[in-house]
Amino acid sequence: MTTTDVTSSLTAPTEFLDYESDAVQTFIDAVVDDRSADRRENAVKLYYAVRDTVHYEVYGADLSREGLKASSTATAKSGFCLHKSALFAAAVRALGIPSKLVYGDVRNHLASPRLIEHIGGDVFFHGLTQIHLDGRWVKATPVFNKVLCKLYGMQALEFDGRTDSLYHPHGSGAAMEFLKDHGAFDDLPYEFVMASMRTAHPRFLDGAGTGTVPGGSRALEAATSPTPMS
Repeated sequence: MTTTDVTSSLTAPTEFLDYESDAVQTFIDAVVDDRSADRRENAVKLYYAVRDTVHYEVYGADLSREGLKASSTATAKSGFCLHKSALFAAAVRALGIPSKLVYGDVRNHLASPRLIEHIGGDVFFHGLTQIHLDGRWVKATPVFNKVLCKLYGMQALEFDGRTDSLYHPHGSGAAMEFLKDHGAFDDLPYEFVMASMRTAHPRFLDGAGTGTVPGGSRALEAATSPTPMS
């Protein structure tokens, strides 16, 4: 099977990458003027739209099957890494750009004592996106918006469509350390994601699979110690 055959199968809509929905189509139309324009240019536009117009939301985020669909995130305009990576993957697929979802474990060197106590450590289950451009796969992490990064004194992650966007620079090192790669998936593997979240962050979830801590990142950003999760 050729590379073209493999990647062409990764442009289809799925349960979670539901780009045929009105919500995702509306999100794309607000960002992309010409869908037939340069793929890399449009992918970069969508990256920044997901990063900065979809509000970073950890506490109270909806982790139900419906809540993790790209259409739900496009409507809510909020979510954390699991939500935002799925929306970006769906949006680029709508433009014919193959995409996958990538998951791993990372150590967050900026986690506050409050969050570490709440989840039981500084290792987080993390999601990002992998897209196929110009004959190669590149990784993109449109997660932490500029406001949150500014509050943390770190640079927002940029993306040019040519190189991986993975490590948040902070001072002399990186804010996140990648510990384990769980692989790339054609669609959001819901059972695996929820099992990983329950194992890594049992205090973060209730029985319904929804974040239990009230409030949200808007309140988080107003606090003296805001803490990005993943």
